[in-house]
Amino acid sequence: MNGNMADFADDHLVKQAKQGDVDAFTELVRRFQENVYHTILSLTRNQQDAYDLAQETFMHAYKSLRGFKQRSTFYTWIYRIAVNLTLNFLKKKKKDEKRQVQLEDYSLDVKSEDSKLSPEEHSMKKELSGKLKEAVDSLPLGYRASFVLVVSQGLSHAQAANILRCSENTISWRMHKARKMLQQKLKPYLEGE
Repeated sequence: MNGNMADFADDHLVKQAKQGDVDAFTELVRRFQENVYHTILSLTRNQQDAYDLAQETFMHAYKSLRGFKQRSTFYTWIYRIAVNLTLNFLKKKKKDEKRQVQLEDYSLDVKSEDSKLSPEEHSMKKELSGKLKEAVDSLPLGYRASFVLVVSQGLSHAQAANILRCSENTISWRMHKARKMLQQKLKPYLEGE
């Protein structure tokens, strides 16, 4: 692999890859595979499914590269492929409710405070984190995808809208509704069941 491949901008690598440069595509995969994997994992909650779907995303991207018009960034385009494949996969798998929950994605991020917590508080924090995951997982798919992209991946509403092919207003509305749904689901717990 060309040693300075990492210095090139994404769009340059895309042009090279379109001309059949495998090293350029390999560098694009290297840049985006971790984020793509974690986005899919946030949606599927299953490491093997996320791994398989991430592989499928890049295979699909490689096959479709010539058709990529570069009207959006490669980043947006690859995310769109990943999210679409994942949502289609989840729709098919919806009947299978016995999914492994693994990943501290929405765990309340207070690691530094952990040492100060009593065993009881630590256990409560862990339980709340589990309840939050369950609540996020129970959101309707469109809301869940929006929530994961904005909250878990830190994308702007505009970026999420681009990936999900909807308006920014739709994302804002979904985020508003998702927060309301989450508050509703967590309310009994937060008030101390």
